[in-house]
Amino acid sequence: MSLELTAPAPDAPDVADDGVWLADIETGETYAPFDEIRYTGEDGNLLEVRYADPPTFEDFRGQGRGVWRYRAALPFDEGVSLPEGDTPLHEAPRLRESIGVETLRVKHEGMNPTGSFKDRGMTVGVRVARELGVDRLACASTGNTSAALAAYGARGGMETLVLLPSGKVAAGKIAQAALHDARILEVDGNFDACLDIVQDLARRGEVYLLNSLNPFRLEGQKTIGLEILEEFRDDYGRFPDRIVLPVGNAGNTSALYKAFRELVQSGALDPSEVPKLTGVQAEGAAPMVEAVEHGWADTERWEEVETRATAIRIGNPVNAPKALPGIRETGGTAVSVSDDAITEAQRDLAKEGIGVEPASAASVAGLKKLRDRGVVDADEDVVCLTTGHLLKDPDAAFEAGGDPEPVANDTQAVLEHIGAK
Repeated sequence: MSLELTAPAPDAPDVADDGVWLADIETGETYAPFDEIRYTGEDGNLLEVRYADPPTFEDFRGQGRGVWRYRAALPFDEGVSLPEGDTPLHEAPRLRESIGVETLRVKHEGMNPTGSFKDRGMTVGVRVARELGVDRLACASTGNTSAALAAYGARGGMETLVLLPSGKVAAGKIAQAALHDARILEVDGNFDACLDIVQDLARRGEVYLLNSLNPFRLEGQKTIGLEILEEFRDDYGRFPDRIVLPVGNAGNTSALYKAFRELVQSGALDPSEVPKLTGVQAEGAAPMVEAVEHGWADTERWEEVETRATAIRIGNPVNAPKALPGIRETGGTAVSVSDDAITEAQRDLAKEGIGVEPASAASVAGLKKLRDRGVVDADEDVVCLTTGHLLKDPDAAFEAGGDPEPVANDTQAVLEHIGAK
């Protein structure tokens, strides 16, 4: 099945439910969306949610704000909501000047209810779980997925099970999942090992999987791209040239590309207006970059991954077969950056008042590197996606920030310490 940017809108098959169905991205085989639980095609290929009537920008007018403003692009009119979406598109003038691009805006997904973009996927995914009649939700997580699933599972009155790599998840994220009453299992292995286990549990019918392998998760996440297009157009009268985003499991890259393809299918967006999707990974966990550089159709699994950007410490990005066409079809690219460059970018964002966890700052670090290499031009309009809030990883924030300065309990001592005249 074609994932080309200019592929026409598909005709609805007999299995469609109110114009919605699932399709195997490799074979084109179609499936009813809600008759049974299904995560992949018969051969294990990834699935996409498809629509008989792709949306236009006109469909979104007068529909409020947040994720469910885009109900015309989603499988339901409402979800299990906290609510989510409607995140700020920050200006960063000093950062823009230092990097040297025409326009730089920062889409801060850390301002969602649980502090990351994962809330967008969960409002749709948990709604689908309710439609399917399941009562136990599960995910493997580097932290943000578990926090979001626990909160939305609690909102929906469902049991939640999360599998985390032992000793590899920021304390703030574990605390969120625990407080929202998830059952937390710490696995002696990395994220990819956790995902292997939770997929096996899902195959056995023990849990409903809500990692981004679940195609409905990505439907909520594609609203990031729709918001960026609308917000940027409203401010500048045009769309951005490039969107730079961190890559872990490659769900957001896949989701944004799908949003843009659907707008092209409906005639709302010209292919020439689609932003270049540009992925950034940490050097210690960069299978997507490797695949882009070698021209591969899929990634090769990295068994050993390490980076202080814990949210993207992933060696086997399951959505790569969807994301790689998105990067290539939009004229984008992928780049890896060092942990030190990520921390520097985290500090630079903080100086603009934008507080993000390390993985989020990878987008800015990647933009800097690509600008220095001349891959990104000076006249480009760029949006950097930051995916999680500063307080998701307070230990990393403390290490990146300045140290407290001891001073005597005396006003004069304080004045002397700060060099007041």
